[in-house]
Amino acid sequence: MGDSLFTSRDFRIFEIPDFAGRMGSIAREIRPKLSRIGEVLSPDISRLVGVPVFAHVAKHARRTVNPPEDTWVAFGPERRGYKKEVHFKVAISRNCVRCLFEVGPEYPDKQGWASRWERRPGDLLVLLKRAKGIGWFKDEHDEDPAAEAKDLGTEQVPAILHELRRRREGQLVLGRRMSQAGVTGMTLEVFRKEALGAFRGLAPLFRRR
Repeated sequence: MGDSLFTSRDFRIFEIPDFAGRMGSIAREIRPKLSRIGEVLSPDISRLVGVPVFAHVAKHARRTVNPPEDTWVAFGPERRGYKKEVHFKVAISRNCVRCLFEVGPEYPDKQGWASRWERRPGDLLVLLKRAKGIGWFKDEHDEDPAAEAKDLGTEQVPAILHELRRRREGQLVLGRRMSQAGVTGMTLEVFRKEALGAFRGLAPLFRRR
């Protein structure tokens, strides 16, 4: 991989229009880098959250027509997959890399998870405002946050949690966006520190309660 982790070429892959071309380039160019990120970050995240976590690099196996607009490595406490647990994720798309915390639609205890924080919205707001550069994303694939945590008010946190509970496909996505320009040329070690900085502020959400 050389000194740089991501290059401008990696981001241009998401401009390839045809399915086979983009999928092939993701597999050849990006997936090995995500695998390396997974190897490097897994021990750090395990120490951060107090339980072993396992890296899962996206394969996009269900896609047959439309090429993905982003791809990722996810970190969860189960070997077989990550979607049924809360998880961290490093995702790359056309214009950015995002370091995310997610409560996804398939998490069996998402009702209970949301309820526990609904009883303490002030604590959640303080946690999010303390974490540097964190935003709330409406969807896991969005490149830009719908709101910055620093701008959220006490009335908005319960509404966000309610949306997680209200819909079967409801999800909660929080994290830090890193621009293409900011990430391009970073070494793996520098990126590791940046990602851990984002995950550290969100670690209390990952831990079981």
